[in-house]
Amino acid sequence: MSLDKNLFHQRPNKLLAALPASDYERLVPHLKLVPLSLKQILYRAAEPITHVYFPDKAVVSIVTTMEDGSTVEAGLVSNEGMVGIPVILGDNTTTTRAFVQVSGAGMQMDADVLRAEFDRGGAIQILLLRYVQALYSELTQGVACNRLHTLEERLARWLLTVSDRLESEDFPLTQEFISEMLGVRRSGVTVAASTLSRAGMISYQRGQINILKREDLEATSCECYQVIQKEFARLLGFMPSNRAKKFF
Repeated sequence: MSLDKNLFHQRPNKLLAALPASDYERLVPHLKLVPLSLKQILYRAAEPITHVYFPDKAVVSIVTTMEDGSTVEAGLVSNEGMVGIPVILGDNTTTTRAFVQVSGAGMQMDADVLRAEFDRGGAIQILLLRYVQALYSELTQGVACNRLHTLEERLARWLLTVSDRLESEDFPLTQEFISEMLGVRRSGVTVAASTLSRAGMISYQRGQINILKREDLEATSCECYQVIQKEFARLLGFMPSNRAKKFF
């Protein structure tokens, strides 16, 4: 995979873009541009997190795995965030696993370096703490969503979220993978996807999703989509679907 070195200057990751120039420049010597390959494991449950990642166009799933091997997605991270939050919360292990759902690239940093920068306080600490709060809101909203909303509504929200993070209406996802992330049977995803497809909101062919009528898909989605968008904007100064705006 060819990596564009201009990404250091463009700062496509919105968390990095939200930092003041002086703070970002202090991080640059410790950032390494790396490819993030499909299904690549970035950290495993109960194992030390040695590196953190600031994705560009890659999408990373944070999943919980049960004893029987079944999984459900607990969070989704792309260019709006960072993978490896436990390292700034006083520990470096967690019960979840992080792996690449859609390949791309990202900035990698040694976990100890980020922890030291966080402990300095200032803009980096404020930014990451606000991001943690945004993630907390997303996770708690997701719990309510999974309990109270229909699979069709949840699928619409999830497709919009992936689209936002990739900044694309066209992206690769299989129904099997979607079922694992939503924690439902594949047959349920097939029915829900068919409903959205018949309504002309999406097309699905050979593992490729194309959002055709975004406004209709947003109308079909539950209110959780807008709640999360607004909370990111309130806390960080940008929505996951828009370019970052500095808030310092």
